[in-house]
Amino acid sequence: MSEKLDVIIFGATGFTGKYTVYEAVTVLENLRWGVAGRNRSKLEEVLKDMGLKANKNLSNIPIIIADIEDEASIANMARKCRILVNCCGPYRFYGEQVVRACIEAGTHHVDVSGEPQYMETMQLKYNEQAKEKNVYVVSACGFDSIPADMGIIFIEKNFDGVVNSVETYLQCSTKGETSGGASIHYGTWESAVYGLAHANELRGIRSKLYSNKLPKFYPILKTRPTLFHSEIVNGICLPFPGSDRSVVMRSQRFLYEAENKRPVQMHAYVAFKSWVTAMLVAIIGVTFGILAKFAFGRRLLLKYPKFFSLGFISHEGPTESDMERLLFEMTMKAVGWSNSERLSEPTDQFKDPPSKTLMVKVSGSNPGYGATCVALLCTAKIILKEHEKMPSTGGVFSPGAAFAKTSLISELEKHEHGMKFEILANK
Repeated sequence: MSEKLDVIIFGATGFTGKYTVYEAVTVLENLRWGVAGRNRSKLEEVLKDMGLKANKNLSNIPIIIADIEDEASIANMARKCRILVNCCGPYRFYGEQVVRACIEAGTHHVDVSGEPQYMETMQLKYNEQAKEKNVYVVSACGFDSIPADMGIIFIEKNFDGVVNSVETYLQCSTKGETSGGASIHYGTWESAVYGLAHANELRGIRSKLYSNKLPKFYPILKTRPTLFHSEIVNGICLPFPGSDRSVVMRSQRFLYEAENKRPVQMHAYVAFKSWVTAMLVAIIGVTFGILAKFAFGRRLLLKYPKFFSLGFISHEGPTESDMERLLFEMTMKAVGWSNSERLSEPTDQFKDPPSKTLMVKVSGSNPGYGATCVALLCTAKIILKEHEKMPSTGGVFSPGAAFAKTSLISELEKHEHGMKFEILANK
């Protein structure tokens, strides 16, 4: 292979990886792409199966052998493409060596990590090197961080004023028959277990990453009760346990420091239809949180994922029919001031309370293994085609920081498993 490929999908035999291959048939149309992993026969099998599913012959797709335990093979893979789509997690264990190899090779890197410790450590350790090499490294490029982070970018473009705060409410539902199987693959569960187990690392990472605290902006967005009813979505809500808020705040800090833009405050919630369901999820969450703190508890969580998740997690992952029936909506309420009240400096404080609201919804289907894979590939495509609209030098970014001025949102809306961004109300 004398000429570089545009894209290589690494970890293509994994659960997320194989569906990324399927979505690549349409998202990466007219680009030269290949697959990588440690087992050629399994990679050939994925290409055959996903080719049949997509009604496309993928036998001519290049295969690159790369093993996370073999540093030379990872370096060789990174040299063979312009951008690496990394589906090989948990990234806490397998991400850094791939990021390092990509930066050394001058190759861009995107992944779907939802692990704040990994993402912020990569920024701490490799941001300057990535800048020197003009390489973009972007994590959190799947569901659910893309709807939240790019949703706030969408809000600010349509707000016609200054946004003070945003609350996000995630709801999932099934169309047709009720889904009876697992909704999430074991790999996501494993990442969450280790992420929560090492959550105390974040304070130290952030103290090194950010020497100066952001100034306070008023009014401060208060955290809602642990369990509450929201009229916004007419549901019972809990704090969302994922990485959305940390990803959004990284983007907002970057835009404040790079563009002198007032940062948006944000809190994330997940909504359920009934008090019983919400309380049951809360009990699972508390149990998970306690067990993840201890080695013995982690062993139990990792050994019996179905039991501790009430069947939502499995090693086999959800069936394709279950995945296709799953729908998601992220409703976002933004509060701020109209253009007539705009201040000269972002650090100035408004004298009057917020007077303007904007309601936005980001929605789609098959969030875990359809929307995630499409979003991941779209971010890769945008880096290749619109890097001149991204921050002028490379670096380690969150999606909102990297893609705020690009056409990523319109690209996401083109695809069957993409995401729809829409305004619900503007007052």
